[in-house]
Amino acid sequence: MGGTSGSGRTVAIVDAYDDPKAESDLAVYRKSYGLPPCTTANGCFRKVNQNGQTSPLPPGDYGWAEEISLDLDMVSAACPDCRILLVEANSAYTSDLMKAEDQAAATPGVTSISNSWGESETNAVPSDDVHFNHPGVAITVSSGDSGYGVSWPASSPYVTAVGGTSLSKASNSRGWSETAWSGSGSGCSAYQPKPAWQHDPDCSRRTVADVSAVSDPYTGVATYDTYNSCGQSSMCDILISLGLVHGADGWIQVGGTSVASPIVASVYALAGNAASTVYGSYPYSHTSALNDVVSGSNGSCGGSYLCTARPGYDGPTGLGTPNGVAAF
Repeated sequence: MGGTSGSGRTVAIVDAYDDPKAESDLAVYRKSYGLPPCTTANGCFRKVNQNGQTSPLPPGDYGWAEEISLDLDMVSAACPDCRILLVEANSAYTSDLMKAEDQAAATPGVTSISNSWGESETNAVPSDDVHFNHPGVAITVSSGDSGYGVSWPASSPYVTAVGGTSLSKASNSRGWSETAWSGSGSGCSAYQPKPAWQHDPDCSRRTVADVSAVSDPYTGVATYDTYNSCGQSSMCDILISLGLVHGADGWIQVGGTSVASPIVASVYALAGNAASTVYGSYPYSHTSALNDVVSGSNGSCGGSYLCTARPGYDGPTGLGTPNGVAAF
């Protein structure tokens, strides 16, 4: 069992396209926060394509590069001594992302996999759930950033769906207060069967989310990303702010459940218990080790727990946010 160290464990990140500056930007982030280097040379960081090879890598994409930087930085923040595997799918098509998912799960040493992407549910998505059915590997998925409503693969019964909160300093015993973030995805799946460990009353199918972490952009996190289309311009920040070029040029504050998923994947790695967990069931039998979020809403559902935070389980924040690692 772990609890304070992820040494020897690997958190995998599955994203689409290539971030050519992933390793160099990660180095700046980690140095800025006094974290140990995580490089290809020291064996901490590895970047591969969806076939597990270091080349050829997919084409670069400015938007996905920002996502990749965020994911790598959040793993670093939550589990500084975890190894990181970045698996880059050839495209954002589901077929390529599924190949990347299977590659991540098949890589020796991978304890958990984070997915900060999603798509609308259809009657076809259950057939792709096989790619998340990897016993012994904890798989986390962002619940979405569009408020009340269900996306896939967060709705897969084989994953831990991670919702979002707004987190701010407070004068209480914890030192922080949390409410449901208005953008957090949640609700009752139209297609997915209900896992045996879920018992909420108003949804006969899979309910999203399971747990949560900070996601509100206004109480967001810092990340470092410099992959952009500025070229050699000395006015890159201005050009980006005007929407004339794409990408980022250094430190940015970001949010979304894309923050929350890699954080929770890293907590699974810290706990060191993924090999004995049954998909996303473990937190449901260890709720006392979570911070219950009891206020806030992400939409209109008649005041139901499916879109309104309340004591105990609710859709936007699930069972709550990590309080140490005992719930994972």
